[in-house]
Amino acid sequence: MTTPPLVSAFGGQPVPPQQQQQQQQAPWDVNMASLCRIGQETVQDIVLRTMEISQLLRNMQLPNGVTYHPNTHQDRLGKLQEHLRSLSVLFRKLRLVYDKCNVNCTGMDPIPPELLIPFVEEDGSKQEDRSAAAAAYGHAATEERREILEVNKKLKQKNQQLKQVMDQLRNLIWEINSMLAVRS
Repeated sequence: MTTPPLVSAFGGQPVPPQQQQQQQQAPWDVNMASLCRIGQETVQDIVLRTMEISQLLRNMQLPNGVTYHPNTHQDRLGKLQEHLRSLSVLFRKLRLVYDKCNVNCTGMDPIPPELLIPFVEEDGSKQEDRSAAAAAYGHAATEERREILEVNKKLKQKNQQLKQVMDQLRNLIWEINSMLAVRS
């Protein structure tokens, strides 16, 4: 089953098969940046629809014997069903974008591991670096804690001294008032 040769719009000459293939693939060729943008917009639409569904559910009254307006309830139920249908369509669209990205990325070189953020340490050298960093951080944290405890101890001493001074002033004022009261 062969396809007939395409005819050029200029002069009615047949188009070579290589150009036919390029013309047939051209509408489907999408660069990765635009695919990622479409995927991002789709995810944003999914989040927006999910928030709208949550808002509808929050505002919807349950028919549990409480008086409610059936027309309003049916209207909100219709809106909820429409949002759920559109959410389903958006998930299908996101799946198509994901599949297209996977197809386009099959021939690409993998990203070197040193450019990725590791989730699980695979070799011992990274673990040693991490433990050295944790030890340095722990030492710094211990030093900072010790300094805070010293400052706290000094503050307690100063508070104790201030309390003693206030007690002495209170006693002095009491004695002065007592002497003035005796004189009068």
